[in-house]
Amino acid sequence: MDTLRVVTLNLWGEQAPLDDRLAQIIAGCGALSPDVLALQEVRAVPGSVPNTAATLAAALGFQHVYASATPWGGGDEGVALCSRLPIVAHRHLELPHAAPTERRVVLAATLDTPRGPLTVLTTHLNYRLADGAIREDQVAAVDEFARGFAGELPRVLCGDFNAVPASDEIRFLRGLHSHGGRRTYWQDAWARIHPRDDGFTWAERNPYTARLGWLEPDRRLDYIFVSPMFKDGRGTIRDCSVVFDQPTADGVWPSDHFGLMADVQITARRV
Repeated sequence: MDTLRVVTLNLWGEQAPLDDRLAQIIAGCGALSPDVLALQEVRAVPGSVPNTAATLAAALGFQHVYASATPWGGGDEGVALCSRLPIVAHRHLELPHAAPTERRVVLAATLDTPRGPLTVLTTHLNYRLADGAIREDQVAAVDEFARGFAGELPRVLCGDFNAVPASDEIRFLRGLHSHGGRRTYWQDAWARIHPRDDGFTWAERNPYTARLGWLEPDRRLDYIFVSPMFKDGRGTIRDCSVVFDQPTADGVWPSDHFGLMADVQITARRV
């Protein structure tokens, strides 16, 4: 196993047609063959909506861990990680500016890979266009939390950040902006492979985005970040692509977001 294949996707809650959408995601994963799924807007409503991450994990034969964020419709919404590799540990953190109706978390899972333990994280930040300052505090907390999982393999941070690449919150993660006197550095997988391409994951061509038509269309909001490369090549981003960006023949899209997939090198280069 030389690379880890990671897919991140906002599942769009339990919006109809949920069963068809989940079936499309399951079929897509069969074709893409990811090692890890990082999921946002995972819903679980007792008696009506089984935990959507658990449903996907069971269909794929994956393990999964889930962290609840916000009460929703008699159940809750949160984030999850599904993995074909054994999950040996996991924990989550509540992010700053939590409110009863909008609580955000970051979830980390440590995987037992053939090359050693590796940590993948998923998060979902505040979504309003004017919430930039809130998201800045949230990404700083996510970065600090992720630092606690440093090891001999790269860390992978995924999620729906609800922010465009030029925003201060994303610039902070890329090492281009300070926050509270702190700096960090993560590789932006899409920008590494496609430095001149937009890579929209919230796109006007997806009709499901019309339900939130008051938000700006055509933006890159979903990211896979990777900790800095090692000198021996570990942490090199080998490929990155937008996925789950096409409808079925009868017009069903997997979600209102497109997904993102990246291949990350986890094997040291032979000298």
